[in-house]
Amino acid sequence: MKSGQLVHEDLEGTAEGVRRAGRGWKFGVRRRKVRRFLLAGIVAVLIGAGVAVALGAYKGEEPVQRPAGVAARPDQSPPRQLIAAGNVAVSAYYTVKAEKRANGDGALAYTWSLLNTTTGRYEETDWARLDVAPGMKIAAVLERGLPVHRIGMVNLATGKVERWIKTEKGVGGVQFSPNGKRLVATTYDINPDGLFKDAPYRLNGKMVPGPKPSRTGFYVIDAASGQADFVARPPRKDDHGLVVGGGRQDLAWTRDGKLLWEPWATKAGRVFYSVDGRQVPVPKSEERLSSPGAVSPDGKLVTGRFVGGSDRIVSEVLDARTGKREALVPGQQLLAWADDDWLIAFRCDPEQCLPAKSEFRNQLILASLDGKHVIPLSGFRTRSLGDTSRWNPVLSIR
Repeated sequence: MKSGQLVHEDLEGTAEGVRRAGRGWKFGVRRRKVRRFLLAGIVAVLIGAGVAVALGAYKGEEPVQRPAGVAARPDQSPPRQLIAAGNVAVSAYYTVKAEKRANGDGALAYTWSLLNTTTGRYEETDWARLDVAPGMKIAAVLERGLPVHRIGMVNLATGKVERWIKTEKGVGGVQFSPNGKRLVATTYDINPDGLFKDAPYRLNGKMVPGPKPSRTGFYVIDAASGQADFVARPPRKDDHGLVVGGGRQDLAWTRDGKLLWEPWATKAGRVFYSVDGRQVPVPKSEERLSSPGAVSPDGKLVTGRFVGGSDRIVSEVLDARTGKREALVPGQQLLAWADDDWLIAFRCDPEQCLPAKSEFRNQLILASLDGKHVIPLSGFRTRSLGDTSRWNPVLSIR
């Protein structure tokens, strides 16, 4: 991964059968079948200081040198203290549950826990949405009651809002650019996480409240000055004139921070826009890749898809230039590079989930690129996707 480039996780949440997955990554065969709506994920950045802890047992022969600054919490799920390895750390995590609202409506409600850079511990917040700038000093936050007309800039050492950036349009999602100098703030007419009685869909033979696409566009904001330029970009439609996706349709930055993108049914899995809203061709750096994976620090490799099955749990690593498979690494989902030789991933316990029985009872691991070594970083998440205590990490570079 390039220096200063953000890494994000496939933000995962389940409530009353509504599955939302972010930014194109896939966990496994059964999970892919139940995804209904796309959710742009939220990205954050890490603190600079590591926390030294016991690593716990790793599997395999003595590995290549482990990344610096490994902080493993194999007994914590969700984590209470910093989890980190090499270039990457868990900077925040969230849980999600479905709430009932008036008149038969509902919403997906997110609870965010953010790393306090002074204490090295995760603290629950009351923000509806957040993202963290490179350097782990400032977070952009949105208040509850989305969409909202101001973006708070929070000092992560104190948890206090230092200033507000006001917007004319209502904002429902926000993300820093990889260098932290700009924000993209996606705007909506109504709550992008809302579930509405008059937009039902069929779930297990029953009609339940569903999302409504209401995106109006986006702001590109200078983080230092607060200067915000609005671009209209309503929900995208397919060849038949139908809106694709759910209520949340946040725009995200490309890895180099030059373009914006949203998920779409193309070979690259995305459609790209300039910062002034013009659709542009797929960049050459993306055209051979099937997902917006994380790039290794030396820029040579990129994480790919889950390619395992009933007999093994592996995901592929690709040549960043050609898209050719270069390695298979243990894990259902490769999330980020700790360094050029180690990756952070989600993986279920092979002794319990093969053949695919408990694939959702998984934990964060540190896995070597050669596929021989695994170090647990967190405890196991609950195997029930509908459990509101099931936490979803945000991974960021230091």
